[in-house]
Amino acid sequence: MESKQPQMRTESDLLGSVEVPCDVLYGVQTLRGIENFPISKFHLNEYPLFIWGLAVTKLGAAEANHAEGLLTDELYEAIARACREIMDGQHHEFFPVDMIQGGAGTTTNMNANEVIANRALEIMGHAHGEYQYCSPNDHVNCSQSTNDAYPTAIHLGMYATHLKLVRHYEELIDAFQRKGDQFTDILKMGRTQLEDAVPMTLGQTFHGFASILRNEVRNLNLAAEEFLTINMGATAIGTGICAEPGYAEACTAAIARITGWDIRLSDDLVGATSDTSCLVGYASAMKRVAVKMNKICNDLRLLASGPRCGLFEINLPPRQPGSSIMPGKVNPVIPEVMNQIAYKVIGNELCVTMSGEAAQMELNAMEPVMAQCDFESAELLMNGFDTLRIRCVEGITANEEHCRQYVRNSIGVVTALNPVIGYKNSTKIAKEALQTGRGVYELVLEHGILSKEELDTILKPENMIRPVKLDIKPRR
Repeated sequence: MESKQPQMRTESDLLGSVEVPCDVLYGVQTLRGIENFPISKFHLNEYPLFIWGLAVTKLGAAEANHAEGLLTDELYEAIARACREIMDGQHHEFFPVDMIQGGAGTTTNMNANEVIANRALEIMGHAHGEYQYCSPNDHVNCSQSTNDAYPTAIHLGMYATHLKLVRHYEELIDAFQRKGDQFTDILKMGRTQLEDAVPMTLGQTFHGFASILRNEVRNLNLAAEEFLTINMGATAIGTGICAEPGYAEACTAAIARITGWDIRLSDDLVGATSDTSCLVGYASAMKRVAVKMNKICNDLRLLASGPRCGLFEINLPPRQPGSSIMPGKVNPVIPEVMNQIAYKVIGNELCVTMSGEAAQMELNAMEPVMAQCDFESAELLMNGFDTLRIRCVEGITANEEHCRQYVRNSIGVVTALNPVIGYKNSTKIAKEALQTGRGVYELVLEHGILSKEELDTILKPENMIRPVKLDIKPRR
């Protein structure tokens, strides 16, 4: 049985005529973008908050244009309804263009214009492609250029993404904090340069993880704040050509009302139109988070290493068999995947930095890949935060006796004696302990350096994990 061929409509542009399926909301320029940029698997419809940002931008422009008398009531109402439907998650399947594209985002901007125009035509009772009634360029794109609408949509989409990312991030931070509370009384050895250092608690380790991550929330918020400044009304290069006086301010105010955010118009639209530093700044803020996540996941893997020949101070939840050949092996797969996410985010930051540097004259044509990298990094981090929290951190348990044995057998406890017996005596005891394999405790007593009561006081766990003042006379 022959498959039924889709009905087609003819659309034309600067380059000629193209056949477009009648049932799709996009048009000729979107179709050219699909054909020209079969680059990646990163398609616009996989980034719903970016599409939401496009719809908000077009709705704000429509409100301003309607107020200026540039759109009739019928056109405005149809365009506004189409935009709100897209904001609600409808019609996203008609945004199939590749995020990585030439043309500084023109394909994406026209994809939005065509979808909104054709949906508006449906609302007004016209057929797709009857652009004499609602044009992607003359009506939906009225008073705009790709060079102000596209970056504004990125800003709005990225700010919405940021708000979502911080929620996921803080849930992970809270999980580390709770785990620290759970482990607050478990004594373990601290390590520097992978060598024994001084005692601490496992709770302090996990509280430390929570603390270094929490410090990055402020940096993320500061970086995201720059997304609230937009360049609507700049049109092509920032001079505002083809826009009515007052349109920039009216459009910005409309977008602020729609989002409920403190949206501001850039002080200098020419400068803002070629400036992509907010994307660079947010990529950098995410990289800082990625670097810290990488460190923490490396620590989790080390602390759980073994079980017989590693540190084995904690247990990570077993998630899958770890080998096709070694029976009984279970790998730390969840921290490992977070490590790989961190590497990807760090790599994306380099791409964004180099693309930001590539701005020429009044525009940065490399903004599409910058947007793709920032949206991708945020999505990877959110997925990683949730996976690490749910499938690893919340299920971590401690090997308390194993931790305690490390402290008992460690030469590092001699550091706690340093303020009382002095560095020379401490070094002597440490050296002898290393050479003989005997414990610090018994050697101090054997040499008569301290009494048993004094030694027990100094080596109390609570006296080794925080600053204390001991009532013991120094013996140096």
